[in-house]
Amino acid sequence: MEEERSKQSVGKEEGAPRPWHSLTVEETERLLGTSEAGLSDAEAAARLQKYGKNDLRQKKPKSVWRMIWEQLTDVMVIILLIAAAFSLAMHFVEGEGLAECIVILVVIALNATVGVVQEKKAANALEALKNMTAPTARVLREGEESVVPASELVPGDIIYLEDGAIVPADIRIIEDNNMKVQEAALTGESVPSEKDGPTVLPADAPLGDRVNMAYSSSIVMYGNATGIVVGTGMNTEVGKIANLLDEQDDFDTPIKRKLNSVGKMLSLVGLIVCVLVLGISLIRDWTQWVPMVMTAISLAISIIPEGLPATSTIIMALGVQRMAKKNALVKSLPAVETLGSASVICCDKTGTLTLNKMTVTCVAVGDDFAKGQETPVAALRETYGAEVYGDLLDGCALCVNAKLDPDTPGNILGDPTEGALVLFAQSLGIDPEEYEEKHERLFEQPFDSDRKRMSVVNDMGGRNMAYTKGAVDEMLPLCTHIRTAEGIRAITDEDREQVLALVGKMSEKALRVLGFAVRELPAVPEEEGADIEEQLTFVGVTGMIDPPRKEVISAVDACHTAGIRVVMITGDHKITAMAIARELHIFREGNTVISGTELNAMSDDELKEAVKNCVVFARVSPSDKLRIIRAIRSNGEVAAMTGDGVNDSPALKEADIGVAMGITGTDVAKDAADMILLDDNFATIESAIREGRRVYRNIQKVIQFLVAGNIAEILILFIAVCIGLPEMPIEAVHILLINLATDSLPAVALGVDPASKNIMKHPPVKSGTLFEKGMVVRIIVHGLFISAAAWAAYLIGTYCFAHDHVQAMTMTFIVLSVSQLAHALNQRSNTDSVFKHGQGHNPYLWGAIGVSLVIVALVVFVPPLQGFFNLTNLTWQEWLVSIALSLFPLLAVEVYKLVGRIVVRQKHRAALRRALHKQA
Repeated sequence: MEEERSKQSVGKEEGAPRPWHSLTVEETERLLGTSEAGLSDAEAAARLQKYGKNDLRQKKPKSVWRMIWEQLTDVMVIILLIAAAFSLAMHFVEGEGLAECIVILVVIALNATVGVVQEKKAANALEALKNMTAPTARVLREGEESVVPASELVPGDIIYLEDGAIVPADIRIIEDNNMKVQEAALTGESVPSEKDGPTVLPADAPLGDRVNMAYSSSIVMYGNATGIVVGTGMNTEVGKIANLLDEQDDFDTPIKRKLNSVGKMLSLVGLIVCVLVLGISLIRDWTQWVPMVMTAISLAISIIPEGLPATSTIIMALGVQRMAKKNALVKSLPAVETLGSASVICCDKTGTLTLNKMTVTCVAVGDDFAKGQETPVAALRETYGAEVYGDLLDGCALCVNAKLDPDTPGNILGDPTEGALVLFAQSLGIDPEEYEEKHERLFEQPFDSDRKRMSVVNDMGGRNMAYTKGAVDEMLPLCTHIRTAEGIRAITDEDREQVLALVGKMSEKALRVLGFAVRELPAVPEEEGADIEEQLTFVGVTGMIDPPRKEVISAVDACHTAGIRVVMITGDHKITAMAIARELHIFREGNTVISGTELNAMSDDELKEAVKNCVVFARVSPSDKLRIIRAIRSNGEVAAMTGDGVNDSPALKEADIGVAMGITGTDVAKDAADMILLDDNFATIESAIREGRRVYRNIQKVIQFLVAGNIAEILILFIAVCIGLPEMPIEAVHILLINLATDSLPAVALGVDPASKNIMKHPPVKSGTLFEKGMVVRIIVHGLFISAAAWAAYLIGTYCFAHDHVQAMTMTFIVLSVSQLAHALNQRSNTDSVFKHGQGHNPYLWGAIGVSLVIVALVVFVPPLQGFFNLTNLTWQEWLVSIALSLFPLLAVEVYKLVGRIVVRQKHRAALRRALHKQA
């Protein structure tokens, strides 16, 4: 611990005379041995070794011993331990029960081992996913900007902060552009704090008043800044309260709680049945209390689905790993369950439905608006002189915060839309970096999602030129002049109509249109929050295209077939949004489109009704998303919402499934989301929902399989007691072996069963309960089939063959164990025949059945084991009957499915006839 403190104690080692906020920028740079060019790679590596990683101290992971203790203190395991204790007591009193005691303890040990291994796997899987989603930082090293993991930041690093970023370390701000930071986690103040980098503060300035500092874990809500890292890891303000912020993943998911509830309910039923059976038996003949106690123990064991809760965790953990391979990082296990229930997907257009590779293909300047026709980029120089399009080109090069990636030529660091403008300017001969250095930025009015525009002031050869870019319809009211091919003149209403008409025409071609305006200022604004967006001269528009992803169309169609409605949310013009929605099959007959203006005019009740048919929200701001998602959820829908900006985080948290973009998403959005798309692709959401449905269905298969077997075992013993049989058809040790050999392995194998080909042809599953309509009936019917086969074996063995109880009990054991193995095949589909192809191959299930059959064979044929379990050899006739009866439940369920399919077909035909009759 002392070594860790020395690693992190930057200020002390460097001899900082005062707190960082009371030092000038120059003093901070000198004390930390850095400069405006940043650290060298070698120095950064040395400091990382010296100070350690920029991570908070985490809680120790749950120990294996604690996991074992939690397994042994489970209610169902406690019942088994009590049963083992009774069996051991019976051994010492009556000489019976040792075998039962040993097998019970073996079952408990194996289940505890499997449970611990599964929990460890789940923890490791989520830890790996957490590492994959680790935040990054834009840092200046060797004089060049690069992106590094936030954990590798060191004191002295120069880093860039921008709108939507989570501050990765404690930062002394060098310069900022109207930056506002949300510091509620540290100060409790909900209003963002305005920053002023050059300011030097008194040493005793309160935390909330330190306007020249940005602290780790706070959120940049507006603007941008450059700063020096002064504290990392445990030496940050957050590090001082790290013990309060430690987080520990909780694997007690909603679905696991439901399974635990099922297990406890069955355990309670088991205890009641045990007491009832024991009471009936003692009333009949209290002298036979020893075998009656053993029978009660058998009942207690048979009712408990030992592997049920543990199996669910590994099924979900494996599902999370499969999703990660398909570029969907699920941050918590509960989200897997919710994904299977999604009924609405609210999706951003840019980057998710499209490729996010914006390219400027045309512009409109000069006389284009009067002609009603845009000019292709390739023909711009031939059509107009530089004096006509020069201001627009300057705006594309200077009114942006995106930069060319020095490490990957042709790639962009920053917003893709701004990147398209930078590449457009470059294609016409402007070197963006040199141009920016030549024409220094003097002021910035950052982009705001409400204003839908951004402005900068640059030094253009001694002239203070303001450049504004943004939504044309929001910008035109601010313009007093327009540049035409003949020069600058006052703008008229006719000009505005012509501009909007051409913009609408371009939007119908699915082009994203940005307007540009300029203004010469007499002086640079002194106040950071000054508004310079007035008396502008409109100079033209750019039209850019972001091609739709080809795979999205099939994914949208699959969602519609699955009963999932896809809603597109975009800041684009209503006409543009409609064109793209039609192309992607999102907009269909009967659907509606709502603009931001229309949305703002609606009451909450009106919006609740409108969202039922609306599939496109155009010209909306991120703050509108929260209203949209609340309205959708108020209709009982399970909604997924995508987002990438800091303003999207409330909607992401409000949604049942918040989905953040892995490429363009801000740190805040990723932190608020339940799932992160590594490829920002809508098709990945559809794949994740498919996987979520698969996980949910597989858990239902496991429940159906285990509980049906347990019901069969209960019925065998309960009926035997009620009719007063002197000896039970099956013993407790047999039930334990069956639960261990023929339940556990197939149950785990069913958990990885491939998704049915029809899994996306059904409506979303309801997340309220695991026992959906018809499932309880199926469990009881399947249990009756298995019980009937076992009883038939016992009766045939007793009355038709050797009249020997042990032989009849052996036949019952074989039928009960093998029929449950065959029954595992029935669980793969509740409607389709087990003999029908198209359900996907599951080699794990066949392997589990094979291993279980080997265990049964060893117990039946190997003499020492045969004697231990009180079994005997069978004749070939007895074997023939046992095998036939073992297949009976499989065939009976097939007939049950066939009847169900016939009933469904008749209902469909009747519904079709009613519909035709109604039309006639």
